[in-house]
Amino acid sequence: MLTACLTPLARFDRYKAPFMPDYSNENTWAALPDRHDAADTVPAGSGSKDDQANAQADVFYIYPTLDLRITHWNASVYDKMLNNLIDRTAIRNQAGAFNGSCRVFAPRYRQAVFGSFIDRKGNGKKALDLAYGDVRTAFLYYMQHYNQGRPVIIAGHSQGCLHAYRLVKEFFDTTSLKQKLVAAYLIGFRVRKDSLKYLKPCDSAKATGCYITWNTVSKEGLTSGTGQFFRGVCINPLSWKQDSNYMDNTYNLGAIDYKFNNLDKNEAGATCRDGLLLVSIKDPLKYVPARGSYHIYDYNLFYMNIRANVADRVGAYLKLHENALKN
Repeated sequence: MLTACLTPLARFDRYKAPFMPDYSNENTWAALPDRHDAADTVPAGSGSKDDQANAQADVFYIYPTLDLRITHWNASVYDKMLNNLIDRTAIRNQAGAFNGSCRVFAPRYRQAVFGSFIDRKGNGKKALDLAYGDVRTAFLYYMQHYNQGRPVIIAGHSQGCLHAYRLVKEFFDTTSLKQKLVAAYLIGFRVRKDSLKYLKPCDSAKATGCYITWNTVSKEGLTSGTGQFFRGVCINPLSWKQDSNYMDNTYNLGAIDYKFNNLDKNEAGATCRDGLLLVSIKDPLKYVPARGSYHIYDYNLFYMNIRANVADRVGAYLKLHENALKN
């Protein structure tokens, strides 16, 4: 019954796909470094600044699922209402966390609708494959026209994490391009241990050429059957380690609420357990879980820690590759 209510009524092949994005058109990008957009935002009172003009690395960021409709399998990149929602939530809350150390590139893509993840008839996979095709095309355009040999971070959340993982596996894991990878922030979707051949989980705050991943749930755990999407490798964003040590909320440099109005210091403590990131929340009325999941807050709860960590990893990468970058 749940599947029937949340998935499109007709099979994938019965719908006409939205127009393919043309990534030479700036309107098909949610964020570009030389243009004013939501990725330029920083939290008031944080002491942070948008420093894309001076950044020596890039981030290629892929936003999560925000289309819950059942009238189609893939969203149009020209849907103004959806784009506005993406910009004021994911681009501001997540992509913006990288703007202190990276130029931010975020393509719009024909995201698969929410029902794609619960479909059992193969339609959802087709929708996700179409979405990845856009992300892949955008990445190739970015590499050809924007990258210019710069080090890069690959980042995503939820559906965006799934596509980011596929990018990392295809273009970095077994190719020479891995030398340009600062790190991959694969947040909000399960990454299985040893599913990549050479790239491994980061083992410290300044490790590079590796990936970071977690899925946030309440300390009581999940109360729904969604663990198959989330239970996998876990890096604690308060310690940047895989171990199960509990890091209390004093290690939390600041969370940002979903509307980007308030910066809350020392908001959450966290520990990795059974492939999930369990958190203790100081203000449970502001950050409310859905059936035990803090999925929509995967970035928000650790916003300032992510900003600081991106700076640490970019700095470590530049130092490690100093001679190669000069040449």
